[in-house]
Amino acid sequence: MPEADPAACAALAADPTRALALLRDGELTVHGRITDASNAAFYCSVSDGADDAGAICVYKPVRGERPLWDFPDGTLARRETAAYLVAAATGWGLVPPTVLREGPFGLGMCQTWVEPDPEAPELLSLQPGEEAAPGWHAIGLAEIEPGRTALFVHADDERLRRLAVLDAVLNNGDRKGGHLLTAADGRLYGIDHGVTFAVPGKLRTLLWGWAGEPLTSEAAEVLGRLRADLDGALGAALAPLLTPQEIAATAARVDHLLKDGHHPLPSADWPAVPWPPI
Repeated sequence: MPEADPAACAALAADPTRALALLRDGELTVHGRITDASNAAFYCSVSDGADDAGAICVYKPVRGERPLWDFPDGTLARRETAAYLVAAATGWGLVPPTVLREGPFGLGMCQTWVEPDPEAPELLSLQPGEEAAPGWHAIGLAEIEPGRTALFVHADDERLRRLAVLDAVLNNGDRKGGHLLTAADGRLYGIDHGVTFAVPGKLRTLLWGWAGEPLTSEAAEVLGRLRADLDGALGAALAPLLTPQEIAATAARVDHLLKDGHHPLPSADWPAVPWPPI
């Protein structure tokens, strides 16, 4: 089984033009199953014939998706692909290049593999007390053993803040800590976007540190461009992947963010934090 080289993975993820061409047209070889994934996910390499080593990617076939009570069957791969398209339109580069393609087990999502940098600073932590230390935002108290709690926190990191805005647009119902990957070049990526784009509000995330705070001017500018793009090329690209109602709801979420001007607050009608959080 080929090993994922962190630097090579980072370089490919940061080069969407090359990555997307390779993912769409390269020969996909399955090397093994990722056993801790909730749906069928395969560790693969993809090669265009010119590069014998190929590149590492993850492939999630539609036929391996388990049914969910609140999402139509067989739609998760399309939602992951749509999440990449929206993320790419922001210009923030927060989701690895992703395509929908045929593979050894049929149609599925294929995404550039990001091997986490083991030396990267921690984005999540447990701290004593009930108040976050400088440079951190509180998520909530966590029971670390019977009768003992610690404060669960995330870093006050601009990359995470951008991802919090993107998740509000995507209506991401599952932003866990394990879905945050720091590549060898320092770029941050969010992965696992299968439960996104629902019409009802389902935002469930660890990134509540900026809840209720004003959006940055950069975020407002990006959202303005994104909204226009949803009425144009981006909306057209999303049409084969999402229903018209889901695309309209995405536009409505962007409209609300722009009008309100603040990061969203947790809903009283939906669990605010995913379980398990990591």
